[in-house]
Amino acid sequence: MKKYKLLAFTVLSTLIISCGDTKKDEKKLFSIDTSALKQVYLLNESLNLTLKNDKNKIIDSVIYYINDKNIGAVKGNNPLEFALNNQKLGYQNVKALIYFEGKTVDTTTNFTITPSKDPELLKYKIVNTYPHDIKAYTQGFEFHRDTLYEGTGNGEGKGTGTRGMSSLRKTDYKTGKVYKTVELTPNYFGEGITILNNKVYQLTWLNNEGYVYNTDTFEKIKTFQYFKKMQGWGLANDGEKLFMSEGSEKIYILDPETLKEIDYLNVYTKSAKIEALNELEWVDGKIWANVYGKDAIAVIDPKNGTVEGIINLSDLKSKVTQHPDVDVLNGIAYNPKTKTVLVTGKNWDKTFEIVVEK
Repeated sequence: MKKYKLLAFTVLSTLIISCGDTKKDEKKLFSIDTSALKQVYLLNESLNLTLKNDKNKIIDSVIYYINDKNIGAVKGNNPLEFALNNQKLGYQNVKALIYFEGKTVDTTTNFTITPSKDPELLKYKIVNTYPHDIKAYTQGFEFHRDTLYEGTGNGEGKGTGTRGMSSLRKTDYKTGKVYKTVELTPNYFGEGITILNNKVYQLTWLNNEGYVYNTDTFEKIKTFQYFKKMQGWGLANDGEKLFMSEGSEKIYILDPETLKEIDYLNVYTKSAKIEALNELEWVDGKIWANVYGKDAIAVIDPKNGTVEGIINLSDLKSKVTQHPDVDVLNGIAYNPKTKTVLVTGKNWDKTFEIVVEK
């Protein structure tokens, strides 16, 4: 009886291995013709997809996918032309699903999409300078009904220990006076904030959770978990949806009620992806983003992630009091009434009100 079982197992194993080898051999029959493709495409370009079929197999049809989304089908091995203008920027995975001789097999390749134009270098001028709490390790900055809201992080200072506890606070932006504060416990590092529908949303850095508060009372309404394991960096909103950064080139678009991902953007210039996106702000239909470690702001098209403009604010750091804990530019708050923007930095003693010069 044992001999029969061993024989059956041997036959079954042989069949499985044989089927696996056959599938591998079939996959080698076709490949996407990369001689007709570039490694990097501009957003205003199109690509032409066709297969290499060295064994001259009879192909019934081919369905093409980009990032698992069906972009079209062809009869036989006819080329497929596809315009890229509505695609996300960044890495693209291309798959061809091939139907031939009653069988199916797939093959893949990849390329990258970048914006069609270089970003414009935008000029600005300072219209006012206001005091800012030198102990505020600024993570989030936002106007709401003439009041400036600020989220701060914590940590040990490099020299004087000027960093305080992580907090959410209301301030008078003209005097720097803090009206109201909610502090996080020391094991929570506060990050970006945004205000939507009279609710303040606040992220934490490494705890994979955020908080929703009543804007007026700072009463905590709920704690929410991030939709996946990730860091929390910056937050903004367009009046309907939330935009969240997590330290890479990605900006996630979230449902403000469920806090689940709706979509995402990859942020690129014509020559590179822009990583370390930090504090975010919605300004007249664009996303403004601090880039961590860079004293500049990227102005981003929220439709596709293109960096349309760059504001170089490197000279601002020289205008604040220099001390051992002074850190990078971070904090963008748009005032829709004045059409001006407040910017500051981590442990800066000043906030600057600026306008972009057209």
